[in-house]
Amino acid sequence: MHSHIAEAIKQPDLIRLQPDLICLRFETMKIYSALGAVRHLLDSGAVKPGDTLIDSSSGIYAQALALACHRYGLKCHIVGSTTVDRTLRVQLEILGATLEQVEPSKNLRLDQELRVRRIAEILEENPSYHWMRQYHDEIHYYGYREVADVMDREIPAGPVTLVGGVGSGASTGAIATYLRDSGRDVSVVGIQPFGSVTFGSEHVPDPDMIIAGIGSAIEFRNVRHDLYDRIHWVNFECALSGSVELLRSTGVFAGLSAGAAYLTTLWERRGNSSRTYVFIAADTGHRYVEDAYAQHRGAKGIETLRPHEITSLDELKPPWSAASWRDMSRPAHGS
Repeated sequence: MHSHIAEAIKQPDLIRLQPDLICLRFETMKIYSALGAVRHLLDSGAVKPGDTLIDSSSGIYAQALALACHRYGLKCHIVGSTTVDRTLRVQLEILGATLEQVEPSKNLRLDQELRVRRIAEILEENPSYHWMRQYHDEIHYYGYREVADVMDREIPAGPVTLVGGVGSGASTGAIATYLRDSGRDVSVVGIQPFGSVTFGSEHVPDPDMIIAGIGSAIEFRNVRHDLYDRIHWVNFECALSGSVELLRSTGVFAGLSAGAAYLTTLWERRGNSSRTYVFIAADTGHRYVEDAYAQHRGAKGIETLRPHEITSLDELKPPWSAASWRDMSRPAHGS
């Protein structure tokens, strides 16, 4: 029996879609990140019950941190993107978390810079607040050891390819690290949006992309680039097509990053049955209904989509590019 709702909803579901294809599905994946980080801070004495934790979020992490604070008796303040919708705002308010949202912006860089700037102002006014630094602090890796343990127990022995959004580095990177520590042969395929500096696509904009959590217009310092074997850059149109096909063919209703990961996984596993492929569905599809799923009639059939394979970041182009990251030629504007 669980002692708190946060412990219950963090549990992932491993869904076997094909003998060698598994979906690692979460209701909200970042609860692992938040719970692991908050436990570490409390155990180390860096914070104590009653303290206020603060961070920036485009949505998923806000809920995760609010639940972790509720679980451990801490206060929570979120500086949010405009993508934080009414459903989440109401939840945060009832949970006792406070939220302020920055001015609307079509520019991902400006949105994130505004949030970070506002956090700096708040910390200057409230020096006792603890900034969680989900984009920079490696304490957000810790919680994912449990996910890796579950995967190691339930996935048959043999090599694994893990596919998912790179994000702040504390998801695909952390899970892969702990799986490798257990002795698994793991290759990692990371998903990035165009416009993200993390893997050098900031010079290729995608104004329609609304899954900011898997990439960034500012540097994420807890991303370990050397953990990734392959990178796929996917635009909104391809992510939507992948999400619609994932729901249509498997019944899995998940966010846009899951659609991008599903599309990427199907491409990576073609003709290779020697590995088990696991892709991450980090959240459910509910918050993407109006801005994405409602456009499902215009989604392309994924059989018509294929990536542009590149060897240099100068060759990046929408709607979908892919590369062996370890062999990548990286110009001055790349990561």
